[in-house]
Amino acid sequence: MIAPLALSVLDLVPVRTGQTTGQALAASTELARVADDAGITRYWVAEHHNTPGVASTSPPVIIGLLASATRRMRIGSGGVMLPNHAPLAVAEQFALLEAAFPDRIDLGIGRAPGTDPVTSWALRSGGGGPEGDPVQQFPEFVQQVMAFASYGGATARIQGRDFTITATPHAIGEPDVWLLGSSDYSARLAAELGLPYVFAHHFAGRGTAEALALYRDGFVGPGEPRTFLTVNAVVAETRAEAEREARPYQLMMAGLRTGAPLRPIMTVEQAAVAESPMPEDLLAGLARPWAVGTADEVADRIAALAEEFGVDEVMVHPIGGAHDDDPVDRVPTRERTVAALATRLVASGTASS
Repeated sequence: MIAPLALSVLDLVPVRTGQTTGQALAASTELARVADDAGITRYWVAEHHNTPGVASTSPPVIIGLLASATRRMRIGSGGVMLPNHAPLAVAEQFALLEAAFPDRIDLGIGRAPGTDPVTSWALRSGGGGPEGDPVQQFPEFVQQVMAFASYGGATARIQGRDFTITATPHAIGEPDVWLLGSSDYSARLAAELGLPYVFAHHFAGRGTAEALALYRDGFVGPGEPRTFLTVNAVVAETRAEAEREARPYQLMMAGLRTGAPLRPIMTVEQAAVAESPMPEDLLAGLARPWAVGTADEVADRIAALAEEFGVDEVMVHPIGGAHDDDPVDRVPTRERTVAALATRLVASGTASS
């Protein structure tokens, strides 16, 4: 018997061959509706740039779309890559989202740029600003975002005068701020600042136990450490079919690792006959940390991971590819994964607060 878990979803808004950006957004909107109806706790969208297979370039815009299309689950960023943005701009965006959708907005913040160096340079208007490298200023920028988005805003003394900056004129709530990371750095910073923290297990596949131990051991209150696990997942009728549906994402990740030209994500049928940019044994190794199989197999795997890492929430990244004959504004494979896992893992009536 699997103990009930809080189940959440991470979405990169994938774009497949022959699909427009609008159709990819429509597919993610439908996936969010499925997740909301299934009792999913939170639904986060990532930030990536200049990637043909990923449409999640602007988390705040997508969060507004998804929050409008759903009723109850929390919607957030997994995450906003803070070095790309001015802290006040981020605070303003998420303060407005919180005002529009009270107690439903999560602000997950990451330190990586989420793109190539040239695009990162362009996002920052050609430089890092007068104060230096924004990656090095990450701890300061995180605290600025929280201060600007707080009820009273932040006050700075400039040339002998006090200036108060607030992200929104009259806030009655604040978005929940989470730190995200795939190394020890963010674990230590989240502990130091007393923030909730998520290690990118779905991306890194290792180092999770060490990062969570650093976070929990070093946490400075108030409150208790809050964290959860992330995992790539595909559910199908058989394990063989699930592995087949995972292959388009495997090939995309292999292309990123080997520097192959970036393209939209292949369909399942295209990926089945495509040549891998890396040897097949190494390609299989990419998927080793993933949860791929039948619904029962994947649910058991997720429950085992939750027990191993001591968490009561798991965020699945549904990576199953689309088939050639699927509608362009839906990805039934991803919808099936979320709905099937929610049926097996989410206790009845556990819609998140």
